[in-house]
Amino acid sequence: MKLDPRGLAAARKNLDDGAHTPAYGAWRDDMVQLLNDALATELTCVLRYRRHHFTAKGLASPKIAEEFLVHANEELAHADRLAERIVQLGGKPDFNPSGLAKRSHAEYDDSTDLKAMIKANLVAERVAVESYRQMIDLIGSKDSTTRRLLEDILADEEEHADELSDWLAT
Repeated sequence: MKLDPRGLAAARKNLDDGAHTPAYGAWRDDMVQLLNDALATELTCVLRYRRHHFTAKGLASPKIAEEFLVHANEELAHADRLAERIVQLGGKPDFNPSGLAKRSHAEYDDSTDLKAMIKANLVAERVAVESYRQMIDLIGSKDSTTRRLLEDILADEEEHADELSDWLAT
């Protein structure tokens, strides 16, 4: 098997594009939009988890509130990784708070009951799991770097959902 010399020649041009070579093609804009929607979802999750961290009350709340903060920080790390990938693809990460809720797949929650907080976070994690699965399917073999990134985040989201499910069962 031999590499396509035209693709290699095209990669030598437009150096300002960084890692974004012509092989990314027209779907790059769609990819950036998908990633920006995932970014909005992660930022919404950060805000929800942080609110729950600070407002959780009850006998079990100190330990669960601590875990809410751990999850918030992991969601923030996901957001950072998504924003970095958007830039690598030549796009602009959309952190504008005015459209955050509209672009997010998950919802913000202002529950005051600990069990309701856990349930709201579990719903959001399940939505994130499904969203990432669909994005991975859409990407297929078009962009292995983005696919691996989303697969890594998906694994974290599945772990979060498992933890939250276990908390509801106790």
